[in-house]
Amino acid sequence: MTDDAQRHAADGMDDVVALLMRQHGEIRNLFDEVERSAGDDRRDAFRRLVRMLAVHETAEEEVVHPVARRSFDGGEGVVEDRLREEKQAKEKLSRLDGMDTADAGFLPSLRELRTEVMAHARAEERYEFVQLRRRTGADRLAHMAKAVKAAEAMAPTHPHPGVETAAKNILAGPVAAMIDRTRDTIRKAMGKDG
Repeated sequence: MTDDAQRHAADGMDDVVALLMRQHGEIRNLFDEVERSAGDDRRDAFRRLVRMLAVHETAEEEVVHPVARRSFDGGEGVVEDRLREEKQAKEKLSRLDGMDTADAGFLPSLRELRTEVMAHARAEERYEFVQLRRRTGADRLAHMAKAVKAAEAMAPTHPHPGVETAAKNILAGPVAAMIDRTRDTIRKAMGKDG
């Protein structure tokens, strides 16, 4: 194994399950950062959280869930449960995305979202990722990691409730991503996003 291959294996870059579980940890850390900060720091941390959740879920919907549906008995039901959770989280995140982070209702709503997102992540790890690891070869898991990274690079940066399937993401995702990324650039240029 080359040095590069060893580095990638050590940091989980060659395994979609390790990549996504590491992202779940990053999401937990971003929730912590939003909760413990205030003012512009809270707003900036929340923007990073929104972006992370949006691109992470899009990539799972485009790459991981379709494979899981076909990879193990009960996969269809497991994925449908995760998609339902993702839709609910996107709806809550979308409402939060429209709020001022200094609003009195922001933190209680954020904590409610956090509870749901973390329960969703645990369910993915327990019911979906474990089965993918058991039933999917290392080469395919490596290709899926690359596909997740590619999907994230093209994904919308804000939640779009109702767009939870690979087909809907492929149809609506590029337009939503372009609009989201333009909006993010304008916000930053106007000093509204640090």
